[in-house]
Amino acid sequence: MTDAASQHPDKTNALVEAYFAKRANLVLFLSARTGSHATAEDLIQELYLKVAALDPGMETSSPNALLYRMAINLAHDSARSQRRSEVRDTAWRNDVRVDLAGEEIADEPSAERVVISRERLAQLIAAIAALPPQRQQAFKLYKLQGMTQAEAARVMGISVKAIEGHISAALKVLVTKVDR
Repeated sequence: MTDAASQHPDKTNALVEAYFAKRANLVLFLSARTGSHATAEDLIQELYLKVAALDPGMETSSPNALLYRMAINLAHDSARSQRRSEVRDTAWRNDVRVDLAGEEIADEPSAERVVISRERLAQLIAAIAALPPQRQQAFKLYKLQGMTQAEAARVMGISVKAIEGHISAALKVLVTKVDR
């Protein structure tokens, strides 16, 4: 029993009674309005929840008219929501898709390309980890942390020429160890 119904247990809700009496007609009515029986059933469920939540002592001169008005309002709300959803989805699709010669193409890498890229990244990480400590540090400072060769040399306490040698040697190793 709903909260409203529990407050007035001796009164029956005329609107709920009208709902059950007219449910089949309401489904047909909403099916015709929405063009979908499934959508009509969903709206009928929403309608019941709204009707059941109303105060059972509420007076209405025409429960049938009220039910149909509530059903129409739910159908309008549903259609409005559907249109907003379609606009949002179309905008998203336009942002992530590219049109090439009238053909829609995803502006994102394929699943295969993503897997290959992840494998190459794993190879690169392993290859960097396998470098000798000083070569690894020089490479990370210069390539990954964006320091200049002079800054990396200062941090490591070695000459710029030594940094150049470490970076060059690291790049040669990494190029050979990472599949192309």
